[in-house]
Amino acid sequence: MAARVAKGEFPGIVTLVAHGEEAHFDALGVMGFGTNEPIRRDTIFRITSMTKPILATATMMLVEDGALKLDEPVDRLLPELAGRKVLKRVDGPLDGTVPARRPVTVDDLLTFRMGHGLIFEPTFDPPYPIVVAAKELDLVMGFPDPRTPHGPDEWIKRFATLPLMYQPGERWQYNTGSLVLGVLVARASGKPLADFFSTRIFEPLGMKDTGFSVPAEKTGRLPSVYMTNFQTGKMELQTVSGPDVWTKPPPFPSGAAGLVSTIDDYLAFARLLLHEGVHKDRRLLSQRSVRLMTTNRLTPEQMATGGPILGGQGWGLGMAVATAPDDVSAEPGRYGWNGGYGTFWFNDPNRDLVAIAMTQVSDILFNGTTTEFAKLAINSGPG
Repeated sequence: MAARVAKGEFPGIVTLVAHGEEAHFDALGVMGFGTNEPIRRDTIFRITSMTKPILATATMMLVEDGALKLDEPVDRLLPELAGRKVLKRVDGPLDGTVPARRPVTVDDLLTFRMGHGLIFEPTFDPPYPIVVAAKELDLVMGFPDPRTPHGPDEWIKRFATLPLMYQPGERWQYNTGSLVLGVLVARASGKPLADFFSTRIFEPLGMKDTGFSVPAEKTGRLPSVYMTNFQTGKMELQTVSGPDVWTKPPPFPSGAAGLVSTIDDYLAFARLLLHEGVHKDRRLLSQRSVRLMTTNRLTPEQMATGGPILGGQGWGLGMAVATAPDDVSAEPGRYGWNGGYGTFWFNDPNRDLVAIAMTQVSDILFNGTTTEFAKLAINSGPG
């Protein structure tokens, strides 16, 4: 990782590998190109899609509370989504639909099989009528920035004007399920999503720097965000997620990609799952819930059509699951997820291992850095 920083692949990175209660941490480089401010252990990162496993955990807490059931239709709390129509062809006109064969369930949202999500074939985000309509409604279905200006009730009302792309349960499609699920969790809990996360997850785990916004006095701990412009091949500073954006709560707290966190905060969350729901002798989540979350729920056909984001892995509830030997490990069972701005996490229960890497350069997910880091973490031992 130090060699990659030295080559300018990213200005700085923090990494953490933990075996049991023992953890090794490194902070390498600086907060942004052109600055001398070092990246630190308490640096606050935009974790984007690493929000999804936290949302899944919140959902399972509500299932255990009896406020939700995995197999129930979402219509009870999201009446806007009753009576769904489904496109005859994903690239067809919006009025070319058939009735949904069954309602969308809570499980469909968690497993990304609700019938709506990102499209990767023939190209990412093709100009199909359904994609164009979602953009015109300011729903922000793909990248987390710029943020949607709509509150949860208005967002779900607008989303409900769109048909589904596929029949519920038919196909794995990324992201939209978590956006809808965030609205559902808020309604099921009777609290704003941020408040429910705080009271049930962040406060019990001591995740003091994790949330949907950042106090003004802490914004100096946010690094700059970079992404390669694939037309020019040059890495460019991204300005849509500047510190000023984070000083106020968002209109729509995105359960798909809305959180910031630190590496130690996320370690506390990762260990909760590795310990099958127990934190410091206090059970916050049942063992059964954790095992449901970390067990593949997809068919081989759904895994094969999951696009480059899923990469042939399985999917549990809110996170990927390695179902077979791969480039990282000969043993299946590893689970976790990435964030599109350059954050990465997995647990390996076979090795009692947590591995986390955080930058704010999206290229980390595509240039082999995560695979290299994962191999190093898997092959490391206690001490």
